[in-house]
Amino acid sequence: MSLVRLNIKGISYSQTQNGAYALILSEVDGDRKLPIVIGAFEAQSIAIALEKEIKPPRPLTHDLFKNFSDRFDVVVKQVIIHKLVDGVFYSSLICERDKIEEIIDARTSDAIALALRFNAPIFTYKNILDKAGIYLKVNPKKDDEADDNILLDEVLAEEIEAKTEAGLQTKSLEELNALLDKAVANEDYEAAARIRDEISKRN
Repeated sequence: MSLVRLNIKGISYSQTQNGAYALILSEVDGDRKLPIVIGAFEAQSIAIALEKEIKPPRPLTHDLFKNFSDRFDVVVKQVIIHKLVDGVFYSSLICERDKIEEIIDARTSDAIALALRFNAPIFTYKNILDKAGIYLKVNPKKDDEADDNILLDEVLAEEIEAKTEAGLQTKSLEELNALLDKAVANEDYEAAARIRDEISKRN
């Protein structure tokens, strides 16, 4: 299976649901985006790593891991998002010490927070991107402006019931696909990720 390199596009947030964030990964040589729902702590850690000027007064957990790894000459070479099961992404850290490579299982949000701190590339397999990637029709000017912002603006689409699992489970596949198109059009990445995961469960 071929690997596809991803860049971090940004983080979207919801003012209507506490603790709901979507990390947006972008295909390097393509137009697809991969939204991954993450927790508030991981979103903060990733945002801090992206914003180089921000230095927390004490090390965050991911900073501690980086400091610990540096002290013992462990390097994270790359991160691979290798599996998607029931809407949950699974990732591995490819690490190296004394020219010996080790693979360590990790939550995707933690793996990406560490990848940023080690300047390590992020990859996924093509079949995962085929299954979970979303094509976005974006205004080029607006897209360029978005690169300057770590937090992407979210269009609040109140009519989309995708904010809750229960709301999604009552929908047919046809209705879910229509909601997905609407969420993507509104750039509501968090909702799009939830809808996509529900569709994935049924396929």
